[in-house]
Amino acid sequence: MIQFYAPDIETSLTLPESDSQHCVRVLRMKPGDIVDVIDGKGYRYACRLIDAHPKHANVEIIERQHIPLSWGNNITVAVAPTKHLDRMEWMVEKLTEIGVNRIIPLLCRYSERKEIKVERLEKIAISAMKQSLKTTLPVIFPMTPFKDIVTNDNSVQKFIAYCDKTIPRKLLSKEYAAHRDTTILIGPEGDFSIEEIRLALDNGYTPITLGDNRLRTETAAITACDTCHIVNQLNTTISC
Repeated sequence: MIQFYAPDIETSLTLPESDSQHCVRVLRMKPGDIVDVIDGKGYRYACRLIDAHPKHANVEIIERQHIPLSWGNNITVAVAPTKHLDRMEWMVEKLTEIGVNRIIPLLCRYSERKEIKVERLEKIAISAMKQSLKTTLPVIFPMTPFKDIVTNDNSVQKFIAYCDKTIPRKLLSKEYAAHRDTTILIGPEGDFSIEEIRLALDNGYTPITLGDNRLRTETAAITACDTCHIVNQLNTTISC
């Protein structure tokens, strides 16, 4: 299945230029052909191509279908951006494929990158959403100070992953309760500062480890997100 992305498809009935070009020039679709369009808000539309214009292909909607999130709860990954931008982009791609609701770039004391281009990350997420056949686009926040996140987080479960062994940690796979709204904090390669860790613990975060392996920032974020999905799936299977 090939999905096209048009966030305002219901009102515009037109594919964006990049999707129009892919539809008409690359796939050589013609008037009368059926195309699948997603809006990034959880809906997939079966549409008939009316005008095969390579810059603004027009369609008519035949069917509208709501596709609920398969994991059932909100998963937020707040992570300090990596020094090399390509690794951050790869992380956003994989988190979107696995399934995440929000990605928040964290500005920490030891952050190696102080700025981030949200528009570029959104393009990566859109592509991953289409290719993984999802219909909901994760929300990507601008760079956000660590304190702003930990003091304003209303998630049911809140975790902070760090490397410092002097402050006891618990294994995420054992602490995570399936299908509950969750936020996971992942620090920079220099780790969170002691002050940041203590601030998070004072605000109700559970200190966690992701296992015995030493992981890069982007790998830790992906591992944490996938752990939540595995626990969700195991509990769904058991309950069935």
